[in-house]
Amino acid sequence: MAKAKETENLMETLVTLCKRRGIIFQSSEIYSGINGFYDYGPLGVEMRRNIKNAWWQDFVHRRDDIVGLDSTIIHHPTTWKASGHIDNFTDPLVDCKVSKQRYRADQLFFAPIVIDGATAGYVSAIESEDTEQALQSAAEKFKRRKGIQGSLEAVTPRDMTEATAEEIALIPSPATGEPGSLTPPRSFNMMFQTHVGALRDESSVAYLRPETAQGIFINYKNIVDTGRVKLPFGIAQIGKAFRNEINPRNFIFRSREFEQMEIEYFISPEADWQKIHREWIDQSRRWFTGIGIDDALLSEYEHPREKLSHYSKGTIDIMFKFPFGVQELQGIAARGDYDLTQHQEVSGKSMEYFDEASRKRFIPHVIEPSMGVDRILLAILCAAYREEEVEGEKRVYLRLSPRIAPVKVAVLPLVKNKPELVEMARKLYGNLQRRHAVFYDESGAVGRRYRRQDEIGTPWCATVDFDSLESGTFTVRDRDTMEQSRMNETDFMAMIDGNLT
Repeated sequence: MAKAKETENLMETLVTLCKRRGIIFQSSEIYSGINGFYDYGPLGVEMRRNIKNAWWQDFVHRRDDIVGLDSTIIHHPTTWKASGHIDNFTDPLVDCKVSKQRYRADQLFFAPIVIDGATAGYVSAIESEDTEQALQSAAEKFKRRKGIQGSLEAVTPRDMTEATAEEIALIPSPATGEPGSLTPPRSFNMMFQTHVGALRDESSVAYLRPETAQGIFINYKNIVDTGRVKLPFGIAQIGKAFRNEINPRNFIFRSREFEQMEIEYFISPEADWQKIHREWIDQSRRWFTGIGIDDALLSEYEHPREKLSHYSKGTIDIMFKFPFGVQELQGIAARGDYDLTQHQEVSGKSMEYFDEASRKRFIPHVIEPSMGVDRILLAILCAAYREEEVEGEKRVYLRLSPRIAPVKVAVLPLVKNKPELVEMARKLYGNLQRRHAVFYDESGAVGRRYRRQDEIGTPWCATVDFDSLESGTFTVRDRDTMEQSRMNETDFMAMIDGNLT
């Protein structure tokens, strides 16, 4: 029976698979790469496109209350002052003065080593799947190394944003293992700064957008005036965003250039925002399961009120069980009327909506479902990876939803030295190619060709064999079950279409 891989090296396995099969490459690899940036190969770009197309189809085309937008990556710089990003879009940064390594303070944990009620020192660890265990192991090693007798208490992890000045002087750097080299946390703005125009002075400063949301807010009035929309309604956007992350990590999970899929769903101030918020959470979870992510791998995390973003009335994250721990897959925030109010005050342009039914003017409130394409792709790969033994050999396959699979069908002539088989296979391939992403392969034994398609998640292989010449049918092999059946072209096309809706 095939099982999802649960070993600690799943991430290493996936990174290797992505490189070998042309899914994801390190950006600028020939120059030793650039941290936090990734390129997508022939199969990866198809998967990303399929994720975006599925989202757009389900949340825009199949709904009457959502329209689309594509705004620029660079906005007027005042946009970011009004939105609060210049003042608030920061992460806490800690430097190691010896190694020059930098860490996010909220991802760098420490704990006192308490032996028989007395503090003997401190340990530190970068956040991982089991930070507490890493700190406990480090404390035990410290005790053995120092030859200290006594009872070691269980560690209590805290992150560096909570450290006092006295503690910072005693906490060892993860890079050197020695205390005294870490700086106190300080704010670091994550926006990429650039210049617009020929001059490079304060008047030309601009920023690459750190999120797609503000492009929606600054176009809100344009869409209300031209789009014939009525509350409640949403504006959807897919686009690139850029964040100068202190510590990009875990492959494409946290990178500096990524792509977002966001909706700003505008509602009346009198609407039950908590009910609508819950509806978006439930619908989002259903969408994830619909594209092949097992709901058992999903959970929810409600942000404590004291840790909410400056704009949020309430935020719930849909979490996914990655190999490196349970992490955010999508954020669904109730932003209130913060953004439109800010842009109205700073721009001097009215953001009010006139409700014909109540004859009232007001600034709408917003529910924001926001997710990253790259993060979803990584979750899909983690959820889809399977290994099993077949006839004494390891079979690796990706159990991808047909909607997301980069290749829908592989067409295979049983042998390549029979012109009539090749001709029939080529004809089938050409007909399928008009409607779907398909692949033609006549090289090697058919079993090996099946394995190559399994590894990239192709749902079906269509093999044209000698019986095909007489019956007009061909062998269809299912990726997950490896079962085979005979079908004609009409029925096969109908079966594919039925699985792609």
